[in-house]
Amino acid sequence: MDALLDSPPWTSLFPVHPATTDAQWWRTAVVYQVYPRSFADSDGDGVGDLPGITARLDHLAALGVDAVWLSPFYTSPQVDAGYDVADHRDVDPVFGTLADFDAMLARAHALGLRVIVDVVPNHTSDEHAWFRRALAAPAGSAERARYVFRDGRGAQGAEPPNNWRSIFGGPAWTRVAEPDGTQGQWYLHLFDARQPDLDWTNPEVRGEFEEVLRFWLDRGVDGFRVDVAHGLVKADGLPDWDGTTAMVEGGADGTTGPMFDQEGVHEIYRSWRAVLDAYPGDRVLVAEAWLDSLSRTARYVRPGEMHQAFNFAYLTTPWDADRNRQVVVDSLAASDAVGAPTTWVLSNHDVVRHTSRLGLADAGSLPKGIRALDEQPDAELGLRRARAATLQMLALPGVAYLYQGEELGLPEDTAMPDEARQDPAWFRSGGLEAGRDGCRVPLPWSADGPAHGFSPTGRSWLPQPPSFARHALDVQRGVPGSTYELYRRALALRRHLQLASGSLDLVELAGVGTSDAVALRNRDVLVVTVHRGAPVLLPAGCDLLIASDDVARDEAGSLVLEPGTTAWVLPPRAARLPHARTTG
Repeated sequence: MDALLDSPPWTSLFPVHPATTDAQWWRTAVVYQVYPRSFADSDGDGVGDLPGITARLDHLAALGVDAVWLSPFYTSPQVDAGYDVADHRDVDPVFGTLADFDAMLARAHALGLRVIVDVVPNHTSDEHAWFRRALAAPAGSAERARYVFRDGRGAQGAEPPNNWRSIFGGPAWTRVAEPDGTQGQWYLHLFDARQPDLDWTNPEVRGEFEEVLRFWLDRGVDGFRVDVAHGLVKADGLPDWDGTTAMVEGGADGTTGPMFDQEGVHEIYRSWRAVLDAYPGDRVLVAEAWLDSLSRTARYVRPGEMHQAFNFAYLTTPWDADRNRQVVVDSLAASDAVGAPTTWVLSNHDVVRHTSRLGLADAGSLPKGIRALDEQPDAELGLRRARAATLQMLALPGVAYLYQGEELGLPEDTAMPDEARQDPAWFRSGGLEAGRDGCRVPLPWSADGPAHGFSPTGRSWLPQPPSFARHALDVQRGVPGSTYELYRRALALRRHLQLASGSLDLVELAGVGTSDAVALRNRDVLVVTVHRGAPVLLPAGCDLLIASDDVARDEAGSLVLEPGTTAWVLPPRAARLPHARTTG
């Protein structure tokens, strides 16, 4: 479009990001995370499965997403809901069979949906054949060299090799009984004791995972989300560290410690990239890396390494206009510096859903789950802000990730009985952390069906709260103003307006404090999110494209945006601003 003259009521502050003409799908996609246990149960055992996913793929196509990311479905004892993998080349019977996976993949591709699967390379299950052999073998054996086994400290090696703590609570080391029955070495587990860490200095480990990638690429998957991508390589000598780190948030003291973000991980991902590049089509690697610096995160998506990295800085930003604006600017600057797309995400299977986080007194804080005895979110306020946050996210250039159920406005289950909890974080913390079960409750597909349509028998591996009925898909589909229809309309507009490949400018609104609202311009679309303060007026002549909640016009014809609202508008033509340059 031709550049047009500036005029009040807004002024461009500065360009943040140029438009791009790069055509790769992974630079602009909307990716929908499916947590298989909780998506759809086809056989009535109360656990979601691959045939259930296949039967519901039409929903995702109708919603308007481009790709599906599946959390683990591999053979596993399910201690950590499948992130404890016993066989990386097979499907756990609770989810189905390899034939079921192939059928799901074929149906997704027929609907135009790409499929990304999880790969979990930091650790295995203690039931993995490799670890069983390691336990049966002596210290110093080739079998133990695949894992991080060490002698203990102190008299008779009775103390752990170092002071590291598990992400799930408690020590990060467990001592084993040797084959002769004596107390022996210790093995490292950054997560649960039944998730022993692999030793990535071992060429056998590296070769095995490259073959795992090829196994799934040969079946036709479009990419991999790499679990704990920053955690494979540990510092030489495994030095003591007094800091703490947490999922999504990174290190509490601003560092990640000697067990994370070591330089050696990048050489691993360069070799993985070579594996993917040998296959036709654009196959992708996505990093889950909990780091405290956007510039450190960007190192994972440098040319020749991975394609995307989750933007946890955006997810963890509280409901605050100044901080929101800054993280958008900083995120785009970091990814643009290495030629990678920025990803945007607000919820996933490891955090309290943003519909509930944003309803807390400390809006957007990140509690480790919410119990009935904890502060309860303001459900109405949380949903209002969540819809506003999502509408802003979907207007940003780059890749957007959605977590299953957020298109229904699902809240966290904050009233789950403690006896129903299954997250190992709950048990290892001695009940100090509620854990992640509240965001993993099975989806409601129908208000009146068994298990709200999740399972034909009404069984559900985690209990569903009665409130889920009002969020069910069948009571939202086709209903103007519903959260489902908001998502569907926003995704359609995002594609039609080419916002994912657009430019981004910061915009200053006349008479509106920068701490009260965030205003952005992507191509010709003005995106305004009001966080606090007085209603924001957008003058007559603006064309409202979509808003997260009802927007009225005053007597002068101005659009009135209340706090907790995001709107996409086309300004009057005379007020549209010059565009940032285009790259590609």
